[in-house]
Amino acid sequence: MDANAFMERGLAFKIEGRYEEAVVEFEQLLEEDPNACDAHYQLGLVHGFTGMFDESIEELQRASTLAPTRIDIRIDLALTYTMLGMNSEAKEEFEEVLRREPNNKRALESLDFLTEPA
Repeated sequence: MDANAFMERGLAFKIEGRYEEAVVEFEQLLEEDPNACDAHYQLGLVHGFTGMFDESIEELQRASTLAPTRIDIRIDLALTYTMLGMNSEAKEEFEEVLRREPNNKRALESLDFLTEPA
């Protein structure tokens, strides 16, 4: 089957909140192409939505490794770290975003939040 078809169906299921079905589509795409960055990225997001945080981080890290210049992936990885209280990891990701995009508003605001005194 066409990899685009898996991605399109997976995204449609994700948007509809049909996460289990989305996971199946993204995983099928990854069987065909283990380096499909967007499939890893979307799978990471879906795992985060469903509370599978270890899997979410693993997939987002893989996507970030496959596409190190993708700001969207790094932001979502950093936000996941933040949500889980992994602040040093989150700071590293936000700082990397700012190295690439010095005026990235999301990264600047999030970094401010992470560095505020308690």
